[in-house]
Order: sequence, then C-alpha cells, then structure tokens
Amino acid sequence: MISISKPALSFIVVLLSINIVSTAQQVVVVYKESNEDFPNPERGFYIPLEAHAGNFIPLNEEKIIKDRIESKKHGNARYAVYSTLLYRGYVLDTFSDKPLSQAFLRALDNDFGTIRSAGVKMILRFAYTNKTHAGNCKDKEKICPPYGDATKEIMLHHIAQLKPLLQKNADVIAVLQEGFIGIWGENYYTDHFGDASDNGAGKILDENWKDRNELLKALLDALPKDRMVQVRTPQLKQKFVYGPHAAVGSGATTEPEAYNFSDVSRISFHNDCFLASKDDYGTFFDYGSSVSGKQPANEILRNYFIKESRFGPVGGETCDDAFSPENDCAPAGHAEKEMSSMHYSFLNTAYNNAVNNDWDSLGCMENIKRSLGYRFVLKKGKFPSVVKAGNDMDISIRILNKGYASPYNPRHVVLVLRNLQSRKEFFFECKTDIRRWYTGEIFFKESVKIPTGIVAGRYELLLSLPDSYLTLSKRPEYAIRFANENIWEENTGYNRLNHIVTVIR
Repeated sequence: MISISKPALSFIVVLLSINIVSTAQQVVVVYKESNEDFPNPERGFYIPLEAHAGNFIPLNEEKIIKDRIESKKHGNARYAVYSTLLYRGYVLDTFSDKPLSQAFLRALDNDFGTIRSAGVKMILRFAYTNKTHAGNCKDKEKICPPYGDATKEIMLHHIAQLKPLLQKNADVIAVLQEGFIGIWGENYYTDHFGDASDNGAGKILDENWKDRNELLKALLDALPKDRMVQVRTPQLKQKFVYGPHAAVGSGATTEPEAYNFSDVSRISFHNDCFLASKDDYGTFFDYGSSVSGKQPANEILRNYFIKESRFGPVGGETCDDAFSPENDCAPAGHAEKEMSSMHYSFLNTAYNNAVNNDWDSLGCMENIKRSLGYRFVLKKGKFPSVVKAGNDMDISIRILNKGYASPYNPRHVVLVLRNLQSRKEFFFECKTDIRRWYTGEIFFKESVKIPTGIVAGRYELLLSLPDSYLTLSKRPEYAIRFANENIWEENTGYNRLNHIVTVIR
C-alpha cells in the first residue's frame, strides 16, 4: 500500500483540475431542422395599409398583433401568412402646397407608437397622390398631367419636418422607400422632376436627375445612419452615385463598401411590378439624360440589380399577371429563381394576387413564405464541456441560411450563459456581423472570456439575436428565431443550443 502525504495529494488534485480544463472534451451537438412557417422580424409577406392626410384613419394595434401571431389570409389571397411587416403609405393629399400640420405629425407619431406596441416594423413611404386621371394626352397608358405631386421646395420642407419623427422612431422603421416624387411616389409620372413619358420630354434631363438626387440625399440625411432607403429603379441609385450621365453599366457596390453606413451603402431597391413583363414595366430601363435618349437596358440593369441586392433590403409587389407563365413556379416559370438571385426580403400579400395565388396553386408558395429574407438553420455546434472562470470559451457553429437574403439592418448576436439553478444570465456580445450571413453556409466561431467572479456550476448555452435598439432589444417578438425543432424560447427570444457547460473555479 502506497502512502501519500496531504500536501502531495493536494498537488495532484490541482494537476488533475488543470488537466480537465486544458483537455476538456469538445461536445458536438447536431440540430434537427424544422419546416415550420413562423414569424420573424423584418422579412416575409407584408400587409399594406394606406393613410390619407385628408381623412386620416389611425392604425389598429389589436389587428396588427393578430396579423403577427396568427397565420391569416388577406384580401383575395388563397394563402395564409404571418406578418411582421406593415407597409404604411402616407398620402399627403392636403399638403402638396403647404407645410405638414402639427395634427398630422402627431397622428404619424401615434402610428409609430402603435407599431411598436404591436411588435412589428414599418415599410414607410410618403406620396402626394395615388390617383390617375385620363385625358387627351400622348401617354400610351392615358395617364395625363397634371399628376399632382409637389415641388422640390415643398418636398424638402416636408422632409425637414419629418426628420425628428424618423430619428425618434427609427427602431420600428424597417426601411424607408424614397416615395414623394410622382403618382404613388414611384418617381415616374411627375409634374416637377422630369416626365419620361410621352407626355413630357420622353426622358429625364440632367437637371431633373440633380433634383432627384437632392431629394434622395435629404431622405438619407433624415434617417439615422443605420437605416436604408429603397429607390424604385436601379438607375436611380446609379445616377445618385455617379451623376446624371451615369451609364447603365456603372459598377455595383462591392462587399468591402457594403454596410459602412455611407450614403452609397444605404440605398437599395423596391420593385412594385415584380415579374410583370420582360423589364417589369420599366423597372429595368434606361431613362436617359440630357445627352442620351431613353432606351431598353433590361439585361444589364438586371445584372446590376442582382449584384447590388445582396447588400440591402429588396422588396415590392406583383402588379400584373400578363407575364404568365414566366412569373409562375418552376418549371414553366422562374419566380423563385428571380426572388433568390435578387435577394428578396419581403412582398405584398394583398396585391396582385392574380400572380401570388398562382404560386399557391402551383405549389411553390410554402417555400416562398419560408424563404423570403433570411431563414437560419442550426446544423452542428461544437462546444466545451468544461470551462474555467477567467478563461476563454471557444465555440463553433455551422449554420445554413436557406433564405433568399441576409438581414439588412444591424443586429446583435449574443451568446447567453444561464445558470441552471439560480437562472442568472451572463451575456457575451459576439463580433460577427449578421448582415454578412448570406445565403448558404455560415461558419460562426467565437471566443468569449468567462468572468472571473462567475459562480461555479452548470450553465445552459443559448444564442440570442435581438434587435439593435434598446427600446426593442428585450422584446422576443423582435428577436430572430432559428428554423429548428425544440430550440426556440418564446418568452425570452433565445435559441437554445442544447448544451450544458460546467464552469469551474
């Protein structure tokens, strides 16, 4: 029998303890994917609710909450959706020649409050008219002037009035659409910014592009740097970045330039005639300048759009079923291929359902509902079984983004350690930029330092993807949920990593 003194025994225990930490087993956790359709913030099918300044009807919080938590059909849609996005188009019909009233600004602020209470976000646009009128004019669609939008001076004054509210309520603005110019705010039929239709010059002159750029710059300045503006056509961004003579072959934003909060990195697109014709009713068209004429540019502008759309929010609506079967599901159509290549995050659920309902009857709607925007699936995680207080803990997780796009607004990625007995939580901000979690595989690795004062014990590991704004960061309805079985905590907005780590001292 071997006799060991107490000091020697203590030394051996210390050595064993050190060895446990240094060679702690790395545990591999495999996750099961879920095909469930569920709400996630800032993506999916949106519900449109227009408001007219002349007859203002405020938002209904109870209805918006139901639309978020219940899968429902809207309008003549044959398919049901959850909706975390509400499109709010404000028609400034009584203010085309005067400042916005304090009563309207208060009503707008109240709408923002309702949106926040309901747990959703807003796609926002302002326009002066949504009505057309016919007459004896040259336009082939017989949409005739005067169109009814405001002058540049009036618009710039309105944007200055709106700026404090946009800054105050940026937390619930998913994205601002440029709007303002033309009928519907779609930048085409306009009295003051260059009429590219046959009613006017048939193209957009240099001074008109300069005025449009001035308005877009004012909108970018009215928002915080972490919010983006969508423009109606890709050429609007090209002319802003490179000037009125910019060619349709102008270069797209590259990844090093993306997400740096510059004006250029904050402009993306909405297409309100998705797959309605070969060029989506003029979306992919060259509207010329003072020295060049209007001409088709479908292929080159589509390629530009595809490259640009990787780095910002893309959304819109269908507007006509005349392009069937091209706008149908595969194999006859290429609707999903188009959404994927152009990185669509959201679409209108109420218009035009002559198109959308075909996606339902032809069998691709369920995949579209799951795929708009991001859809993160945990595949496999590798975690330590034991970690010592004061030491680093290394984790690695393989994630698959099966969605068409990555998140377009900044968002925290937080590792959470929760004590199994006391339930006390420790939060570790990760360095990754979730906006770069593009479609496909994501290899997420992180090293976090365990606090020296942490109580020894067993801790469950969780991943939280909360909103970046403090007003929303503790609200689970604004947190991102992974598409896996048995991982989502509805009351916290955390995703369980299904692993227990033992912390020793």
